[in-house]
Amino acid sequence: MKIEKISPNEVFRIQEIAHATWPTSYKGIISEEQIKYMLEWMYNLDTLSEQAENGHFFFVFNENNEDLGFIAIEPNHFDQGIAKLQKIYVLPTAQGKGIGKKLLEFTIPFFRNEFEQSTFILNVNKKNKAVDFYKKMNFTIDREEDFDIGNGFLMEDYIMKLEL
Repeated sequence: MKIEKISPNEVFRIQEIAHATWPTSYKGIISEEQIKYMLEWMYNLDTLSEQAENGHFFFVFNENNEDLGFIAIEPNHFDQGIAKLQKIYVLPTAQGKGIGKKLLEFTIPFFRNEFEQSTFILNVNKKNKAVDFYKKMNFTIDREEDFDIGNGFLMEDYIMKLEL
């Protein structure tokens, strides 16, 4: 088992996990059309590469030469000391094995120490079962926000926060 930081030219690994995860993770929460739209918008290789080149850090959880999950964090999001957990997904076949927890336990101290981040924030769909996972990881719901993402689609999210 290893958690490794990946480079901008390896973001296809993130894309592969996202495409394998999203249809299961969001089934019954958002429409198939919105899943497809958001995957193309958020997980196309140009967007991921640009994010990696502009300060987003991507880490992959790999076991037996298989990528099972990833996390993406942006330090100093909007403000000094605030890191934004942009993305975290674990393959459906690997969920429930503590991989998401290991990714957070690895990255939170890294960003706290290397970038002096004292707060972590994230957006999560209000109906996503991951809300309970984040609560177990000591995140709290800070507020609710709805985001018009175009094409007639809306993201209805909780903004969650972890103070260190």
